[in-house]
Amino acid sequence: MDEELQARQCHLLDLPWEDVLVPHILCYLPLQHLVSLQRVSRQFHSLIQVYLNNCRTFGLSLGGQYIPKEAFCSMLKDNKVLQHLALQSCSDWVTDKELLPVIGQNQHLQRVNLSGCASLTRHSLVAVSLSCLHLQHLGLAHCEWVDSLSLRSLADHCGVLHSIDLTACRQLKDDAICYLAKKCLKLKSLSLAVNANITDESVEEVAKNCRDLERLDLTGCLRVRNQSIRTLAEYCPKLQSLMVNHCHNVTESSLEPLRKRNVVIDVEPPLQRALVLLQDVLGFAPFINLQI
Repeated sequence: MDEELQARQCHLLDLPWEDVLVPHILCYLPLQHLVSLQRVSRQFHSLIQVYLNNCRTFGLSLGGQYIPKEAFCSMLKDNKVLQHLALQSCSDWVTDKELLPVIGQNQHLQRVNLSGCASLTRHSLVAVSLSCLHLQHLGLAHCEWVDSLSLRSLADHCGVLHSIDLTACRQLKDDAICYLAKKCLKLKSLSLAVNANITDESVEEVAKNCRDLERLDLTGCLRVRNQSIRTLAEYCPKLQSLMVNHCHNVTESSLEPLRKRNVVIDVEPPLQRALVLLQDVLGFAPFINLQI
């Protein structure tokens, strides 16, 4: 009887790896559990490697948790099918040395997020541009190492780019943004926020070339004025969201036509701002009949 019962027992590793364990179980485990499982036995180590070698998303699926350097290097060394790579959780330690091999062997990447990775250099962005010709979404927020040369390389090779976040990439000036706009005509989302170098020249070039633009973030672009916002309203009929907070030279005269098109703008109309101030002072908002 005991022998018959023992024969009936099914162990986890007896289940089909690629048909059951990888797609239906391992994909729900956090990174710490996967790392721990690798240490249980040689079989578990082999199983985890099978999963990681076929993983198409790294970073996003891990819930934003911290990813140790050793785990990153060992887990992705043989993966050649990545489509989404998000490294915000690696921003404390990731350098070109760790990133370049991963980029070089994954030419099908469509989404890459390097936001906050301060220790990288322009070589990483050049590598992305040369290897990831199908790239659609790129996050480079607070990557101050991004310069004109590397952005031009990206524009030359990644013409199908749909969105790019260049928030606080303070080395970039109008010439680089204009070049990007002329090459990446399919852009739908662009952030140039927190960059005092950006002027009307950049915004107008984006407006005239990227007709499918839906979202533009100009927060803190102090040199942007009404002229380019009017051009944006004229050339970008699909615009849905515009962020111009702290753009002190952008006034209601240029924003009003966009409001009439129901474009979401992060700056309230002057009258509404005045009512808020009155409420703060008086403790209530006076009723104002706006009907004529």
